[in-house]
Amino acid sequence: MPVIRTDSLQMAQRGQLTFPKPFREKYALTTGTEFTIIDLGGVFVLSPRASRIDDLAEKIADELRARGETLESMLLALREEREESYAA
Repeated sequence: MPVIRTDSLQMAQRGQLTFPKPFREKYALTTGTEFTIIDLGGVFVLSPRASRIDDLAEKIADELRARGETLESMLLALREEREESYAA
């Protein structure tokens, strides 16, 4: 089980945060390191990895286009599924 370390940050002018030195050293965080921030209803998750959500969404869209799917065809299929579910 991973060791969980907590510390506090204070926001400076212009919204800047300074990570405690042990975190910067452990994860090799340097000036210019980019983070993905996820808002979980007021709990923020920071990851020094780029988000793959846009890449994955584009890959799915490409695969659907390759199958000949359009937004209209997907909406029609969704509408039909809902009607069948409600009729049952």
